[in-house]
Amino acid sequence: MNGNFQVERIALREWLVLSILILLFTAGLLFYKTLERADLVLYDRLMQLNSRPERDDIIIVGIDSHSLSELGKWPWPRQRHAELIKQLSAAQALAIGMDFVFVEAEERSSEQSVNGDQLLADALTKSNNVVLPLISENAGKGLTTVRPIPVLSSAARQLAHINLEIDKDGVVRSIFLREGMNGEWWPHFSLALADIGKQITPGTETNLPGARLSAALRNAAPEAGTWQRDYQMHIPFAGSSGHFRSVPYVSVLRGEVPVDFFRHKYVLVGPTASAMADSFPTPVSGNEGMISGVEINANILAALLDDRSITPAPLTYNLLLNLLAVAVALLAYQLMSPRKALLATASVAVVTLVGSWASLRYLGYWAPPTAGLLALVIAYPLWSWRRLEAAIRFLGEEFRVLDKEPHLLPEFVDEDDEQPARALTDTLEQSINAMREAVDRVRDLRQFVSDSLASLPDATLVTTTDGNVLLSNQPAQSYFASIGIPKVNDALVPYLFATMSNPQNTEYGQDNSFSWWNILDIKHTKSMSQGIEVRDPQGRDLLIKSAPCYNGEKQLVGWIVSLVDITSIRAAERSRDETLHFISHDMRAPQASILALLELQKDPGTALSQIEFMSRIEKASRATLGLADNFVQLARAESQDYRFEEADFQDILLVATEEMWSLSRSKNIRIVTQIQEEEFPVLLDRSLMTRVLTNLLSNAIKYSPKDTTITCTLTSEQHLADAIIVCSIKDQGYGITRADQARLFQRFQRFKTGEQPKSDGVGLGMVFVKAVLDRHQAKIDFTSAPNEGTTFHIRIPADLT
Repeated sequence: MNGNFQVERIALREWLVLSILILLFTAGLLFYKTLERADLVLYDRLMQLNSRPERDDIIIVGIDSHSLSELGKWPWPRQRHAELIKQLSAAQALAIGMDFVFVEAEERSSEQSVNGDQLLADALTKSNNVVLPLISENAGKGLTTVRPIPVLSSAARQLAHINLEIDKDGVVRSIFLREGMNGEWWPHFSLALADIGKQITPGTETNLPGARLSAALRNAAPEAGTWQRDYQMHIPFAGSSGHFRSVPYVSVLRGEVPVDFFRHKYVLVGPTASAMADSFPTPVSGNEGMISGVEINANILAALLDDRSITPAPLTYNLLLNLLAVAVALLAYQLMSPRKALLATASVAVVTLVGSWASLRYLGYWAPPTAGLLALVIAYPLWSWRRLEAAIRFLGEEFRVLDKEPHLLPEFVDEDDEQPARALTDTLEQSINAMREAVDRVRDLRQFVSDSLASLPDATLVTTTDGNVLLSNQPAQSYFASIGIPKVNDALVPYLFATMSNPQNTEYGQDNSFSWWNILDIKHTKSMSQGIEVRDPQGRDLLIKSAPCYNGEKQLVGWIVSLVDITSIRAAERSRDETLHFISHDMRAPQASILALLELQKDPGTALSQIEFMSRIEKASRATLGLADNFVQLARAESQDYRFEEADFQDILLVATEEMWSLSRSKNIRIVTQIQEEEFPVLLDRSLMTRVLTNLLSNAIKYSPKDTTITCTLTSEQHLADAIIVCSIKDQGYGITRADQARLFQRFQRFKTGEQPKSDGVGLGMVFVKAVLDRHQAKIDFTSAPNEGTTFHIRIPADLT
């Protein structure tokens, strides 16, 4: 007890030390932002899962490739922009944002009589809801603000900045809603549009999202030439490129878009063509790579209108989330088994990740869980290592105890290898030697038992006297797993056999007096040594034997129970009986007919004409030859000798139809082929597959009335990375009754409806078809109804190599 208590104290101390180190490691990762790049990658992946339906009141008028091809290369005359604004104003657009700059006056050619800048200014003034962008640049004398030309600046409803915040990895994730310099502030382009739509005076907004500047910076006097920013808002992207509704610039200009389409809508006009768009990578870009600036502004506008934003969690919240997750996992290590602790670790990781995603999606709160996840990945291996160390120490102690136990196997020691008594008393050396000797004995014993049991080809169990399974070989484990019993060791033998039928070949017969405990009864040793035949739930025939095991003093110490699968033997016996029955009847009948004809021919009074006599002899001989040929073909189909080669399935089908031409001609039956214009590559045995198709066509001809049609179609179906070739053979024959359909692919089955003529078939043709298709990994099915014909479908994998 004292030893166990000491071990528990050591385990608890190691757990506390490990827990403190892991928690400090997690806190350090968060405090020093070591995993900032990983946080951004995870943030992007989660943002891609946060897509939302687009707002129907945001429209993008895109300067796309189509517009450029129709209206000429950029820049366009400003008279054209004026016309666009007039049309949008006439359509009662709620707010209009022109997402391109007008920092220079338009150059007028000698032929141009109108002033494009003035026309655009007039349109801006009349509309009174247009936002124009301004930019900042460094021309060598410090940072300056570059506004649109004065005539346009004064005519616009609002000037706004279009700057985006680009993170270290080059991805746009946030913006500043207000930027400016020298005490003059401008709203972001999207904020200005939202203010116009809500009739809010710029600068009077309340509850703007985003992180603010510190009070000291806000109240300090602005420094000349210093660009200031406030209200940093992380963008909750609604979707990637193409998410919002967009119409080409040229379509709007030509009046091709209905007027009602823009009524009471926010309209953003900007470049979307790849050749001129100011595109940026975003968290939701994914495979598209980049999103145009106007689409990013549409996402920002949608977020402002929906009152959505993303707020990075403070350090305190991050510490609480990550440290709590790690602490729960560490507690599981102390209280649970290794397997359950691993499941708990995985569960905590999943819950942490899902919680972070849910917080981002529904609360707009981003708390990166990467530090906690990395700590979980590291913590479990470390704790497992410490547990393994403790387990090794414990095993060492147990091996030293085992060394004192009686030896189960004889040991042969060479006299030359004998060593004198140990002079050293080193504890480590003694422990190592004791472990080495104990391990050698256990290894020898295990090898002896393992080899003995594994060498048995049949499923074998070694049990105690009361039937508890101690050992089982691989065939036994595989068999019981196949009938739904995955764990064999420690199970009771009678319960393992409880679902099997009663013996069929013992003195018990079908009597209910038999009990599965009898296989462990010494009174039934004689009958059990001969074996009892039973059938398992899957219909397999088994021979179960048991034999007692005795020790050196002839005391019963256990039982050896074996299971022999005799299903194939019984199936072969049944097949033999069917074949003998067939030979005794079907193959004997033609030979008997030939002998009878020969007897009749000897008597001139009963002799047939030479022509009729030879015809009957030929008919009987051909019947016998056909029966023998069916047996030979079926034997080849069930053998291993297949000669696979690359071929085009339509060639096989055409050869088969040609072979059946004369037979179909005799009944005036047309064979029609419908094959798609493509190749059908397959890997098959050409002769056997041709015989499959001729068998099906022959049956279709035999079981169809005259003057009908047989249709053969060949198509291909695509299933993910695989392709399937489908060959269908449809006749207009007598059909197969529902009762006969289940026996179609069984040996020696012949069917006949009331209207069809008698057939000379043996009942092996469809068995041959099924055997060949199974070896080709192909499938066959059919649909049939009496007097409605039958359609067979062969589905064979295409050879795409």
